[in-house]
Amino acid sequence: LPTELRPLVRHVVTENERVLSVAAKLRAGRVSEIGPELTASHTSLRVDYQISCLELDVAVDAALDAGALGSRMIGGGFGGSAIALVRADELAAAERAVTEAYAERSLAAPRLFTAAPSAGAGRDR
Repeated sequence: LPTELRPLVRHVVTENERVLSVAAKLRAGRVSEIGPELTASHTSLRVDYQISCLELDVAVDAALDAGALGSRMIGGGFGGSAIALVRADELAAAERAVTEAYAERSLAAPRLFTAAPSAGAGRDR
């Protein structure tokens, strides 16, 4: 495997491992334990796949510094959105931390919204 492709392949392999780990934890009802996988995924996307950007890294880091259990970019990369797993009682602090981190770096104000977990799609039969 050419040297320049190794980080890309490493990301794909380790991301698949993280997906399996998260799926097992979700099936077991251990939602609060998926944070490290989210964060490891972001690190891998940033370092190995090299598709993050300043705004996403700032959002992820600020959320983590404010107590998020995990955070990562979502979407196609090179911009877009980040998701953070935050306890309900720490939500306001995480939102404030991300907003302040953007302001400190003279970045455009982030658009933040809250999503609550749900059972997701299923068969209606």
